Amino acid sequence: MITAGLALLVAAGFAVAIAAAHAGGGALLLPGLVVLVGLAAWLVQRLTRLGEGRGWRARAIALLAPLAFGAVLLALWEALVVGLAVPMVLLPAPSAIAARMAESAGLLAEDFVQTFLRAVLVGYALGGALGFLTALLVDRVPFLRRGLLPVANLVSALPVIGIAPIMVMWFGFDWPSKAAVVVVMTFFPMLVNTLAGLAAAGALERDLMRSYAATHAQTLRLLRLPAALPFVFTALKVNAPLALIGAIVAEFFGSPTVGMGFRITTEAGKLALDLVWAEIVVAAAAGSAFYGLVALAERAATFWHPSMRA
Repeated sequence: MITAGLALLVAAGFAVAIAAAHAGGGALLLPGLVVLVGLAAWLVQRLTRLGEGRGWRARAIALLAPLAFGAVLLALWEALVVGLAVPMVLLPAPSAIAARMAESAGLLAEDFVQTFLRAVLVGYALGGALGFLTALLVDRVPFLRRGLLPVANLVSALPVIGIAPIMVMWFGFDWPSKAAVVVVMTFFPMLVNTLAGLAAAGALERDLMRSYAATHAQTLRLLRLPAALPFVFTALKVNAPLALIGAIVAEFFGSPTVGMGFRITTEAGKLALDLVWAEIVVAAAAGSAFYGLVALAERAATFWHPSMRA
């Protein structure tokens, strides 16, 4: 009851502060906002402690803590930007960003389809699959490990701003060149993590498989691939935001008149920062949802692993 009452008090306080900021009383907001932020910090800390238990109720409360923290940040952002009359070209208010998102929903949807559903997903799938299959080949052929891995480390260190123009020249200005950049960026994390996972099976387990006269394929399928699954999903989680970043940055170097990266560069040049932030919000939401789906798949596939038993 104390937590619920405090949450209502903080929400009402921020609502009053935002209304006062829109009414032109921004100069008097700072002392009240300091108090509200202190109360909100105590609320988030209390929610975090209540969410440390077991059961569905504790899990629901644990989910409320980051949501409350995010809501406080948005409310503080709105009150400060509006109350202090920060210019749009420096930082738009969340309400302005939300209004622009509603106004430009069709445009944002086209950019999302071009960048995420085409370049990111295709490049992510190809890069992950090629990295995984190459790791199986390198594990089977030892001289490839000595020859390919140093090259892989060298190529993985190349900046995306150096790769993107080359891919645009090779594959054109449309989404295949962005997918190619994503393939290059996601290939090597999958290769390195899969090789580490294949080497994670213990010597005793391998000796047991040899004592049963298991073939290489049987040992790979029954022992080494299951042991490598946590490493593979680590690479998939690392690649999820990396693929989105690579596709957006690649669009800075040549793109048709659609795409998140293209929209960010063109609208930033026009000082339409509300649309730029709207694209950033869509990209952040898509990347977070994508990462969450991969994490859920990891939990379902590696439920037996000690890291998942809690």
